Amino acid sequence: MFSHAMPRIVLARETDWDGWRAATRAHVLAGTPPETLTWSIGATTADPRPEGPFPQAGGSFGVPRALVALAAQAIQARAPDRFDLLYRLVWRAQAGEPVLEQRDDPELSRARRLALAVRAEAHRMRTHLRFLALLHPTPTLYLGWYVPAHFVLEANAQLLARRFAAQRLAAPSLAVARFAILTPDASAHWDGTNLHFGPGLAATLVPNDVALAAQWRDYGPDILAAARIGTAIPQAEALDEDPRPPDRPPIGPVVLPFQRDSALIAAAEDASACRRCPLGDKATQTVFGEGPAGAALLFIGEQPGDQEDIIGRPFVGPAGQILDRALEEAGIDRRTIYITNAVKHFKFTPRGTRRIHQTPEAPEIQICRFWLDVERVQQRPRLTVLMGATAARAILGRPVTIGRERGRAFRLPDGTQGFITVHPSFLLRVPDEDSRAREYAAFVADLREASRIATEVA
Repeated sequence: MFSHAMPRIVLARETDWDGWRAATRAHVLAGTPPETLTWSIGATTADPRPEGPFPQAGGSFGVPRALVALAAQAIQARAPDRFDLLYRLVWRAQAGEPVLEQRDDPELSRARRLALAVRAEAHRMRTHLRFLALLHPTPTLYLGWYVPAHFVLEANAQLLARRFAAQRLAAPSLAVARFAILTPDASAHWDGTNLHFGPGLAATLVPNDVALAAQWRDYGPDILAAARIGTAIPQAEALDEDPRPPDRPPIGPVVLPFQRDSALIAAAEDASACRRCPLGDKATQTVFGEGPAGAALLFIGEQPGDQEDIIGRPFVGPAGQILDRALEEAGIDRRTIYITNAVKHFKFTPRGTRRIHQTPEAPEIQICRFWLDVERVQQRPRLTVLMGATAARAILGRPVTIGRERGRAFRLPDGTQGFITVHPSFLLRVPDEDSRAREYAAFVADLREASRIATEVA
């Protein structure tokens, strides 16, 4: 047994996965109880991980891979107790306790909530981050700004850098694409070959795009000089789809204020405990809509899918990735729209380890109409885009043939405008590539028309 009283472990940074893992392995092997450990963040140039020598103990132990994956995500949460929490789970698992099988265990539930929050923020960063192209000095530098709720910069930057490295390997003649992502916590810098992480920038210094460019001009060289090579975060690939590449033309300001409707924030909290229908009993969580107050465009889909149910945000799975790309091609910034579903819980049937989507029935749609009406009344958009038959039925109260009614505006009973198009998941089911390309182009055309109509209504 390691005899030090209250060992203090000081990790190099907020996402010091290697440091946490090394300390956890050493102290678990030495039999250090969780309640005797303290964890903190703080590094110096001379001693980047000044926690002192680890206890010496022989042997080895193993924990389930699922627990390792959970820890790799939860360690990115902005929660001071996460290091201790994850150590406790490992401590219990190595003692033979079936931690992952205890569904109602409070520590496991807490870790899973943290991991879900990290996944949600990782996707939010990918859909909300925009890049400002700075042409001088050459080659072009794509400068982004984001204020993350959790420590997801490193994982997202690594995915983005790998994406660009793969593009260069596939097409060596492409010009080097550099990017810098600034956040209040830290910054990420890709020079076309290597990824570095450095200090951040205070949010108060970046109220708009002009200020962002000015801050980079004044402090960019100092930030780059202080940058260090980052350490890879395991399981980064599990954080859903690739991030938005910076070399796409920006469709909105890099710095965009995001103000949510206070009534909808309260409604989302109320909906989290909704059991108006049985769907909430099996789903992981309620998936409410999201977007800024007073959005001109309101998009309605059918229901959350498997990934949406896990992450807690609408349209983050495969269909959401198609929608994100189509919105961008149509010139619509996802940060400026409100997006939700007719039904707020994932309806599925279990098949082995998979959860297979089931279409909501009319009574379920009608019951959930309560929450949809709250969103529509508070937002009162210029145009409501109904994606798919379930969304159209929820609003119009009748079966709808999408092919016959899509692509044109019509007046809704509340006096606002409606617009019908396909659900993006339809594009995933188109069997051949030519047809899929044709249907995708038609979907983008619908979105462009919806944007035009919303602008004219204004």
